[in-house]
Amino acid sequence: MNLTDDIALAARLADAAGAAIRPYFRTPLDSGRKGDATPVTIADREAEKAMRAILGTERPGDGMIGEEFGAEREGASRQWVLDPIDGTAGFLAGRAIFGTLIALMVDGWPVLGVIDQPVSGERWIGAMGMPTLFNGREIRTRPCRELADATLATTGPHYFDDHQGEHFMALAAKTDHKRMVMGGDCYNYAMLASGQLDVVCEAGLKLHDFAALIPVVEGAGGTMADWNGEPLHAKSDGHVIALGDPARLEDVVAALACGH
Repeated sequence: MNLTDDIALAARLADAAGAAIRPYFRTPLDSGRKGDATPVTIADREAEKAMRAILGTERPGDGMIGEEFGAEREGASRQWVLDPIDGTAGFLAGRAIFGTLIALMVDGWPVLGVIDQPVSGERWIGAMGMPTLFNGREIRTRPCRELADATLATTGPHYFDDHQGEHFMALAAKTDHKRMVMGGDCYNYAMLASGQLDVVCEAGLKLHDFAALIPVVEGAGGTMADWNGEPLHAKSDGHVIALGDPARLEDVVAALACGH
């Protein structure tokens, strides 16, 4: 699969989203609430509109799935999955650890992903059959010989229900939990791909939250799966783990299963 043109297009999408987002960063903004009570701003909407406009012109036959404006051409085998600001709460707090997520899925499987931080100018690009690039340079995840040595990250405990929280804490207890990182949304996965973290664990994610992360993490030598260790795809239920060292997958799945 030759993704060269798609990678170039994804970079232009990220550029357009960043241009829409940056003027609003650390400015007084009104925010609304979506149906799931998560915040949304004009920056989210303007960034997605900018990306959709480009796709509508350059890939009129491809489908689009966006966090803010839903799906178009749902029957297309090629689907662009867009999350203009993953981490809107962090964006509203003036923290530059949110990101724009762009994925290309073919027949329900992610083949291309971009994590773009438009304020710091950091961009991670992962594509099937290619090494992940951070600002044009190849990066790799780091080895983790024992789960007890692992640095674990999650966006926050409030995103787990009571049952999920018990499973997460069972995993946390088997890691180096004194170094556990809270907050970060998609930025945690970028740091894992860059060799700064070992495990990320989340629940309740939607397709636009995780599709772009998979090629980035896996192209850097890591792996992503659901809580049962199964590969992630368009129908996955939103229970997501990422590991820098795939050798720890069975350990993580076993630890999650211990929660009750």
